[in-house]
Amino acid sequence: MDTSGEVTRLLDRLSSGERGAADELLPLIYAELHGLASNYMAGRRPGDTLQPTALVHEAYLKLLPGGGERWRGHEHFLALAAKAMHSVLVDHARRRLAQKRGDGANPFPFDEALLLAFEERATDLLELEEALERLAATSERAARVVELRFFGGLSNEEIARSLEVTPRTVERDWHTARAWLHQALSDDDRA
Repeated sequence: MDTSGEVTRLLDRLSSGERGAADELLPLIYAELHGLASNYMAGRRPGDTLQPTALVHEAYLKLLPGGGERWRGHEHFLALAAKAMHSVLVDHARRRLAQKRGDGANPFPFDEALLLAFEERATDLLELEEALERLAATSERAARVVELRFFGGLSNEEIARSLEVTPRTVERDWHTARAWLHQALSDDDRA
């Protein structure tokens, strides 16, 4: 069932400050948001305290408007949801690394091998986040393409509509960004 028009209508109501629209919106887009969250969480190690359902809820709360946020429709909302999920995961990785370093608290018992595996994953995510920030300074659109495709699982056509460019432009940005990130992350490994 195509609910895109209904989602857009609810987003307009929500943008106008009608908070009840948020309660109507979530059931319509929950499956899509959960799919995005599952893409983000794919390959995560067992024992990670953040699960796709929690990621959906944290990201959704980040998306609720505080000051008249305007969405340009369903795909724009999904693009912002992907960005919010990315932000939640980066914050989560930073908190986990802070806990690992002590963070002033007593560590809880944990399987050492599992902890090391998560720390490597969190470090990789933070390195990627830093590289994406550097890429955004060079090409903000290319960084958004990576975020939406890699983290959000959106197709080139969906990204193109969200960014209001052609699918060919998205493809060029994707190839450029991949090469740039490969170089940047390789340079980081050598440093």
